[in-house]
Amino acid sequence: MNYLAHIYLSGNNDLITIGNFIADGIKGKSYKEYSKDIQTGILLHRNIDTYTDAHKTVRLSTKRLHEKYGHYSGIIVDILYDHFLAKNWNKYSVIPLNTYVDTFYDSLEAHYNILPIRIQKMMPYMIADNWLLSYASIDGISRVLDGMNRRTKNRSGMDEAIVELEEFYKEFENEFTVFFDELIAFSKEKLKELNEA
Repeated sequence: MNYLAHIYLSGNNDLITIGNFIADGIKGKSYKEYSKDIQTGILLHRNIDTYTDAHKTVRLSTKRLHEKYGHYSGIIVDILYDHFLAKNWNKYSVIPLNTYVDTFYDSLEAHYNILPIRIQKMMPYMIADNWLLSYASIDGISRVLDGMNRRTKNRSGMDEAIVELEEFYKEFENEFTVFFDELIAFSKEKLKELNEA
């Protein structure tokens, strides 16, 4: 899953959410250098990724893209799924998406000193261009895919995946909906386990 889903699945503890958000930049056992709640967020993120990568419904989505995008197909599906979460946000939260996102950005700024350098550098762009809110539109997702393609020095061709999104829109959305309900249940259970550990 991509940024918005990871943030959403963290519950309402700011530090667990920050941990989940920064987890990709924390390697191996270095997560133990952080406070308990940050550690919980990092471990939750890792569990969500493992669960997602092995899930049969997610594999249906990635299979549709694999021939053209190879190992980048999983990253593309993560981004597409964030689009469907943002687009259907009011099904998952009573807090409007723009309010939810602004609250998260405020929390990022409040905890700036504990963010890894890479996130500190990325954060101003993320907030200025309002990445999380932009996921709700096809244009926004197109910009994200363009950016990801540039990061791979144009090797991935990820910017072209908007074609598959539009062609198989209903299929991707249905797969997301089925999977995300299961992921919410998994994440709640895992978060309970981690908090009790």
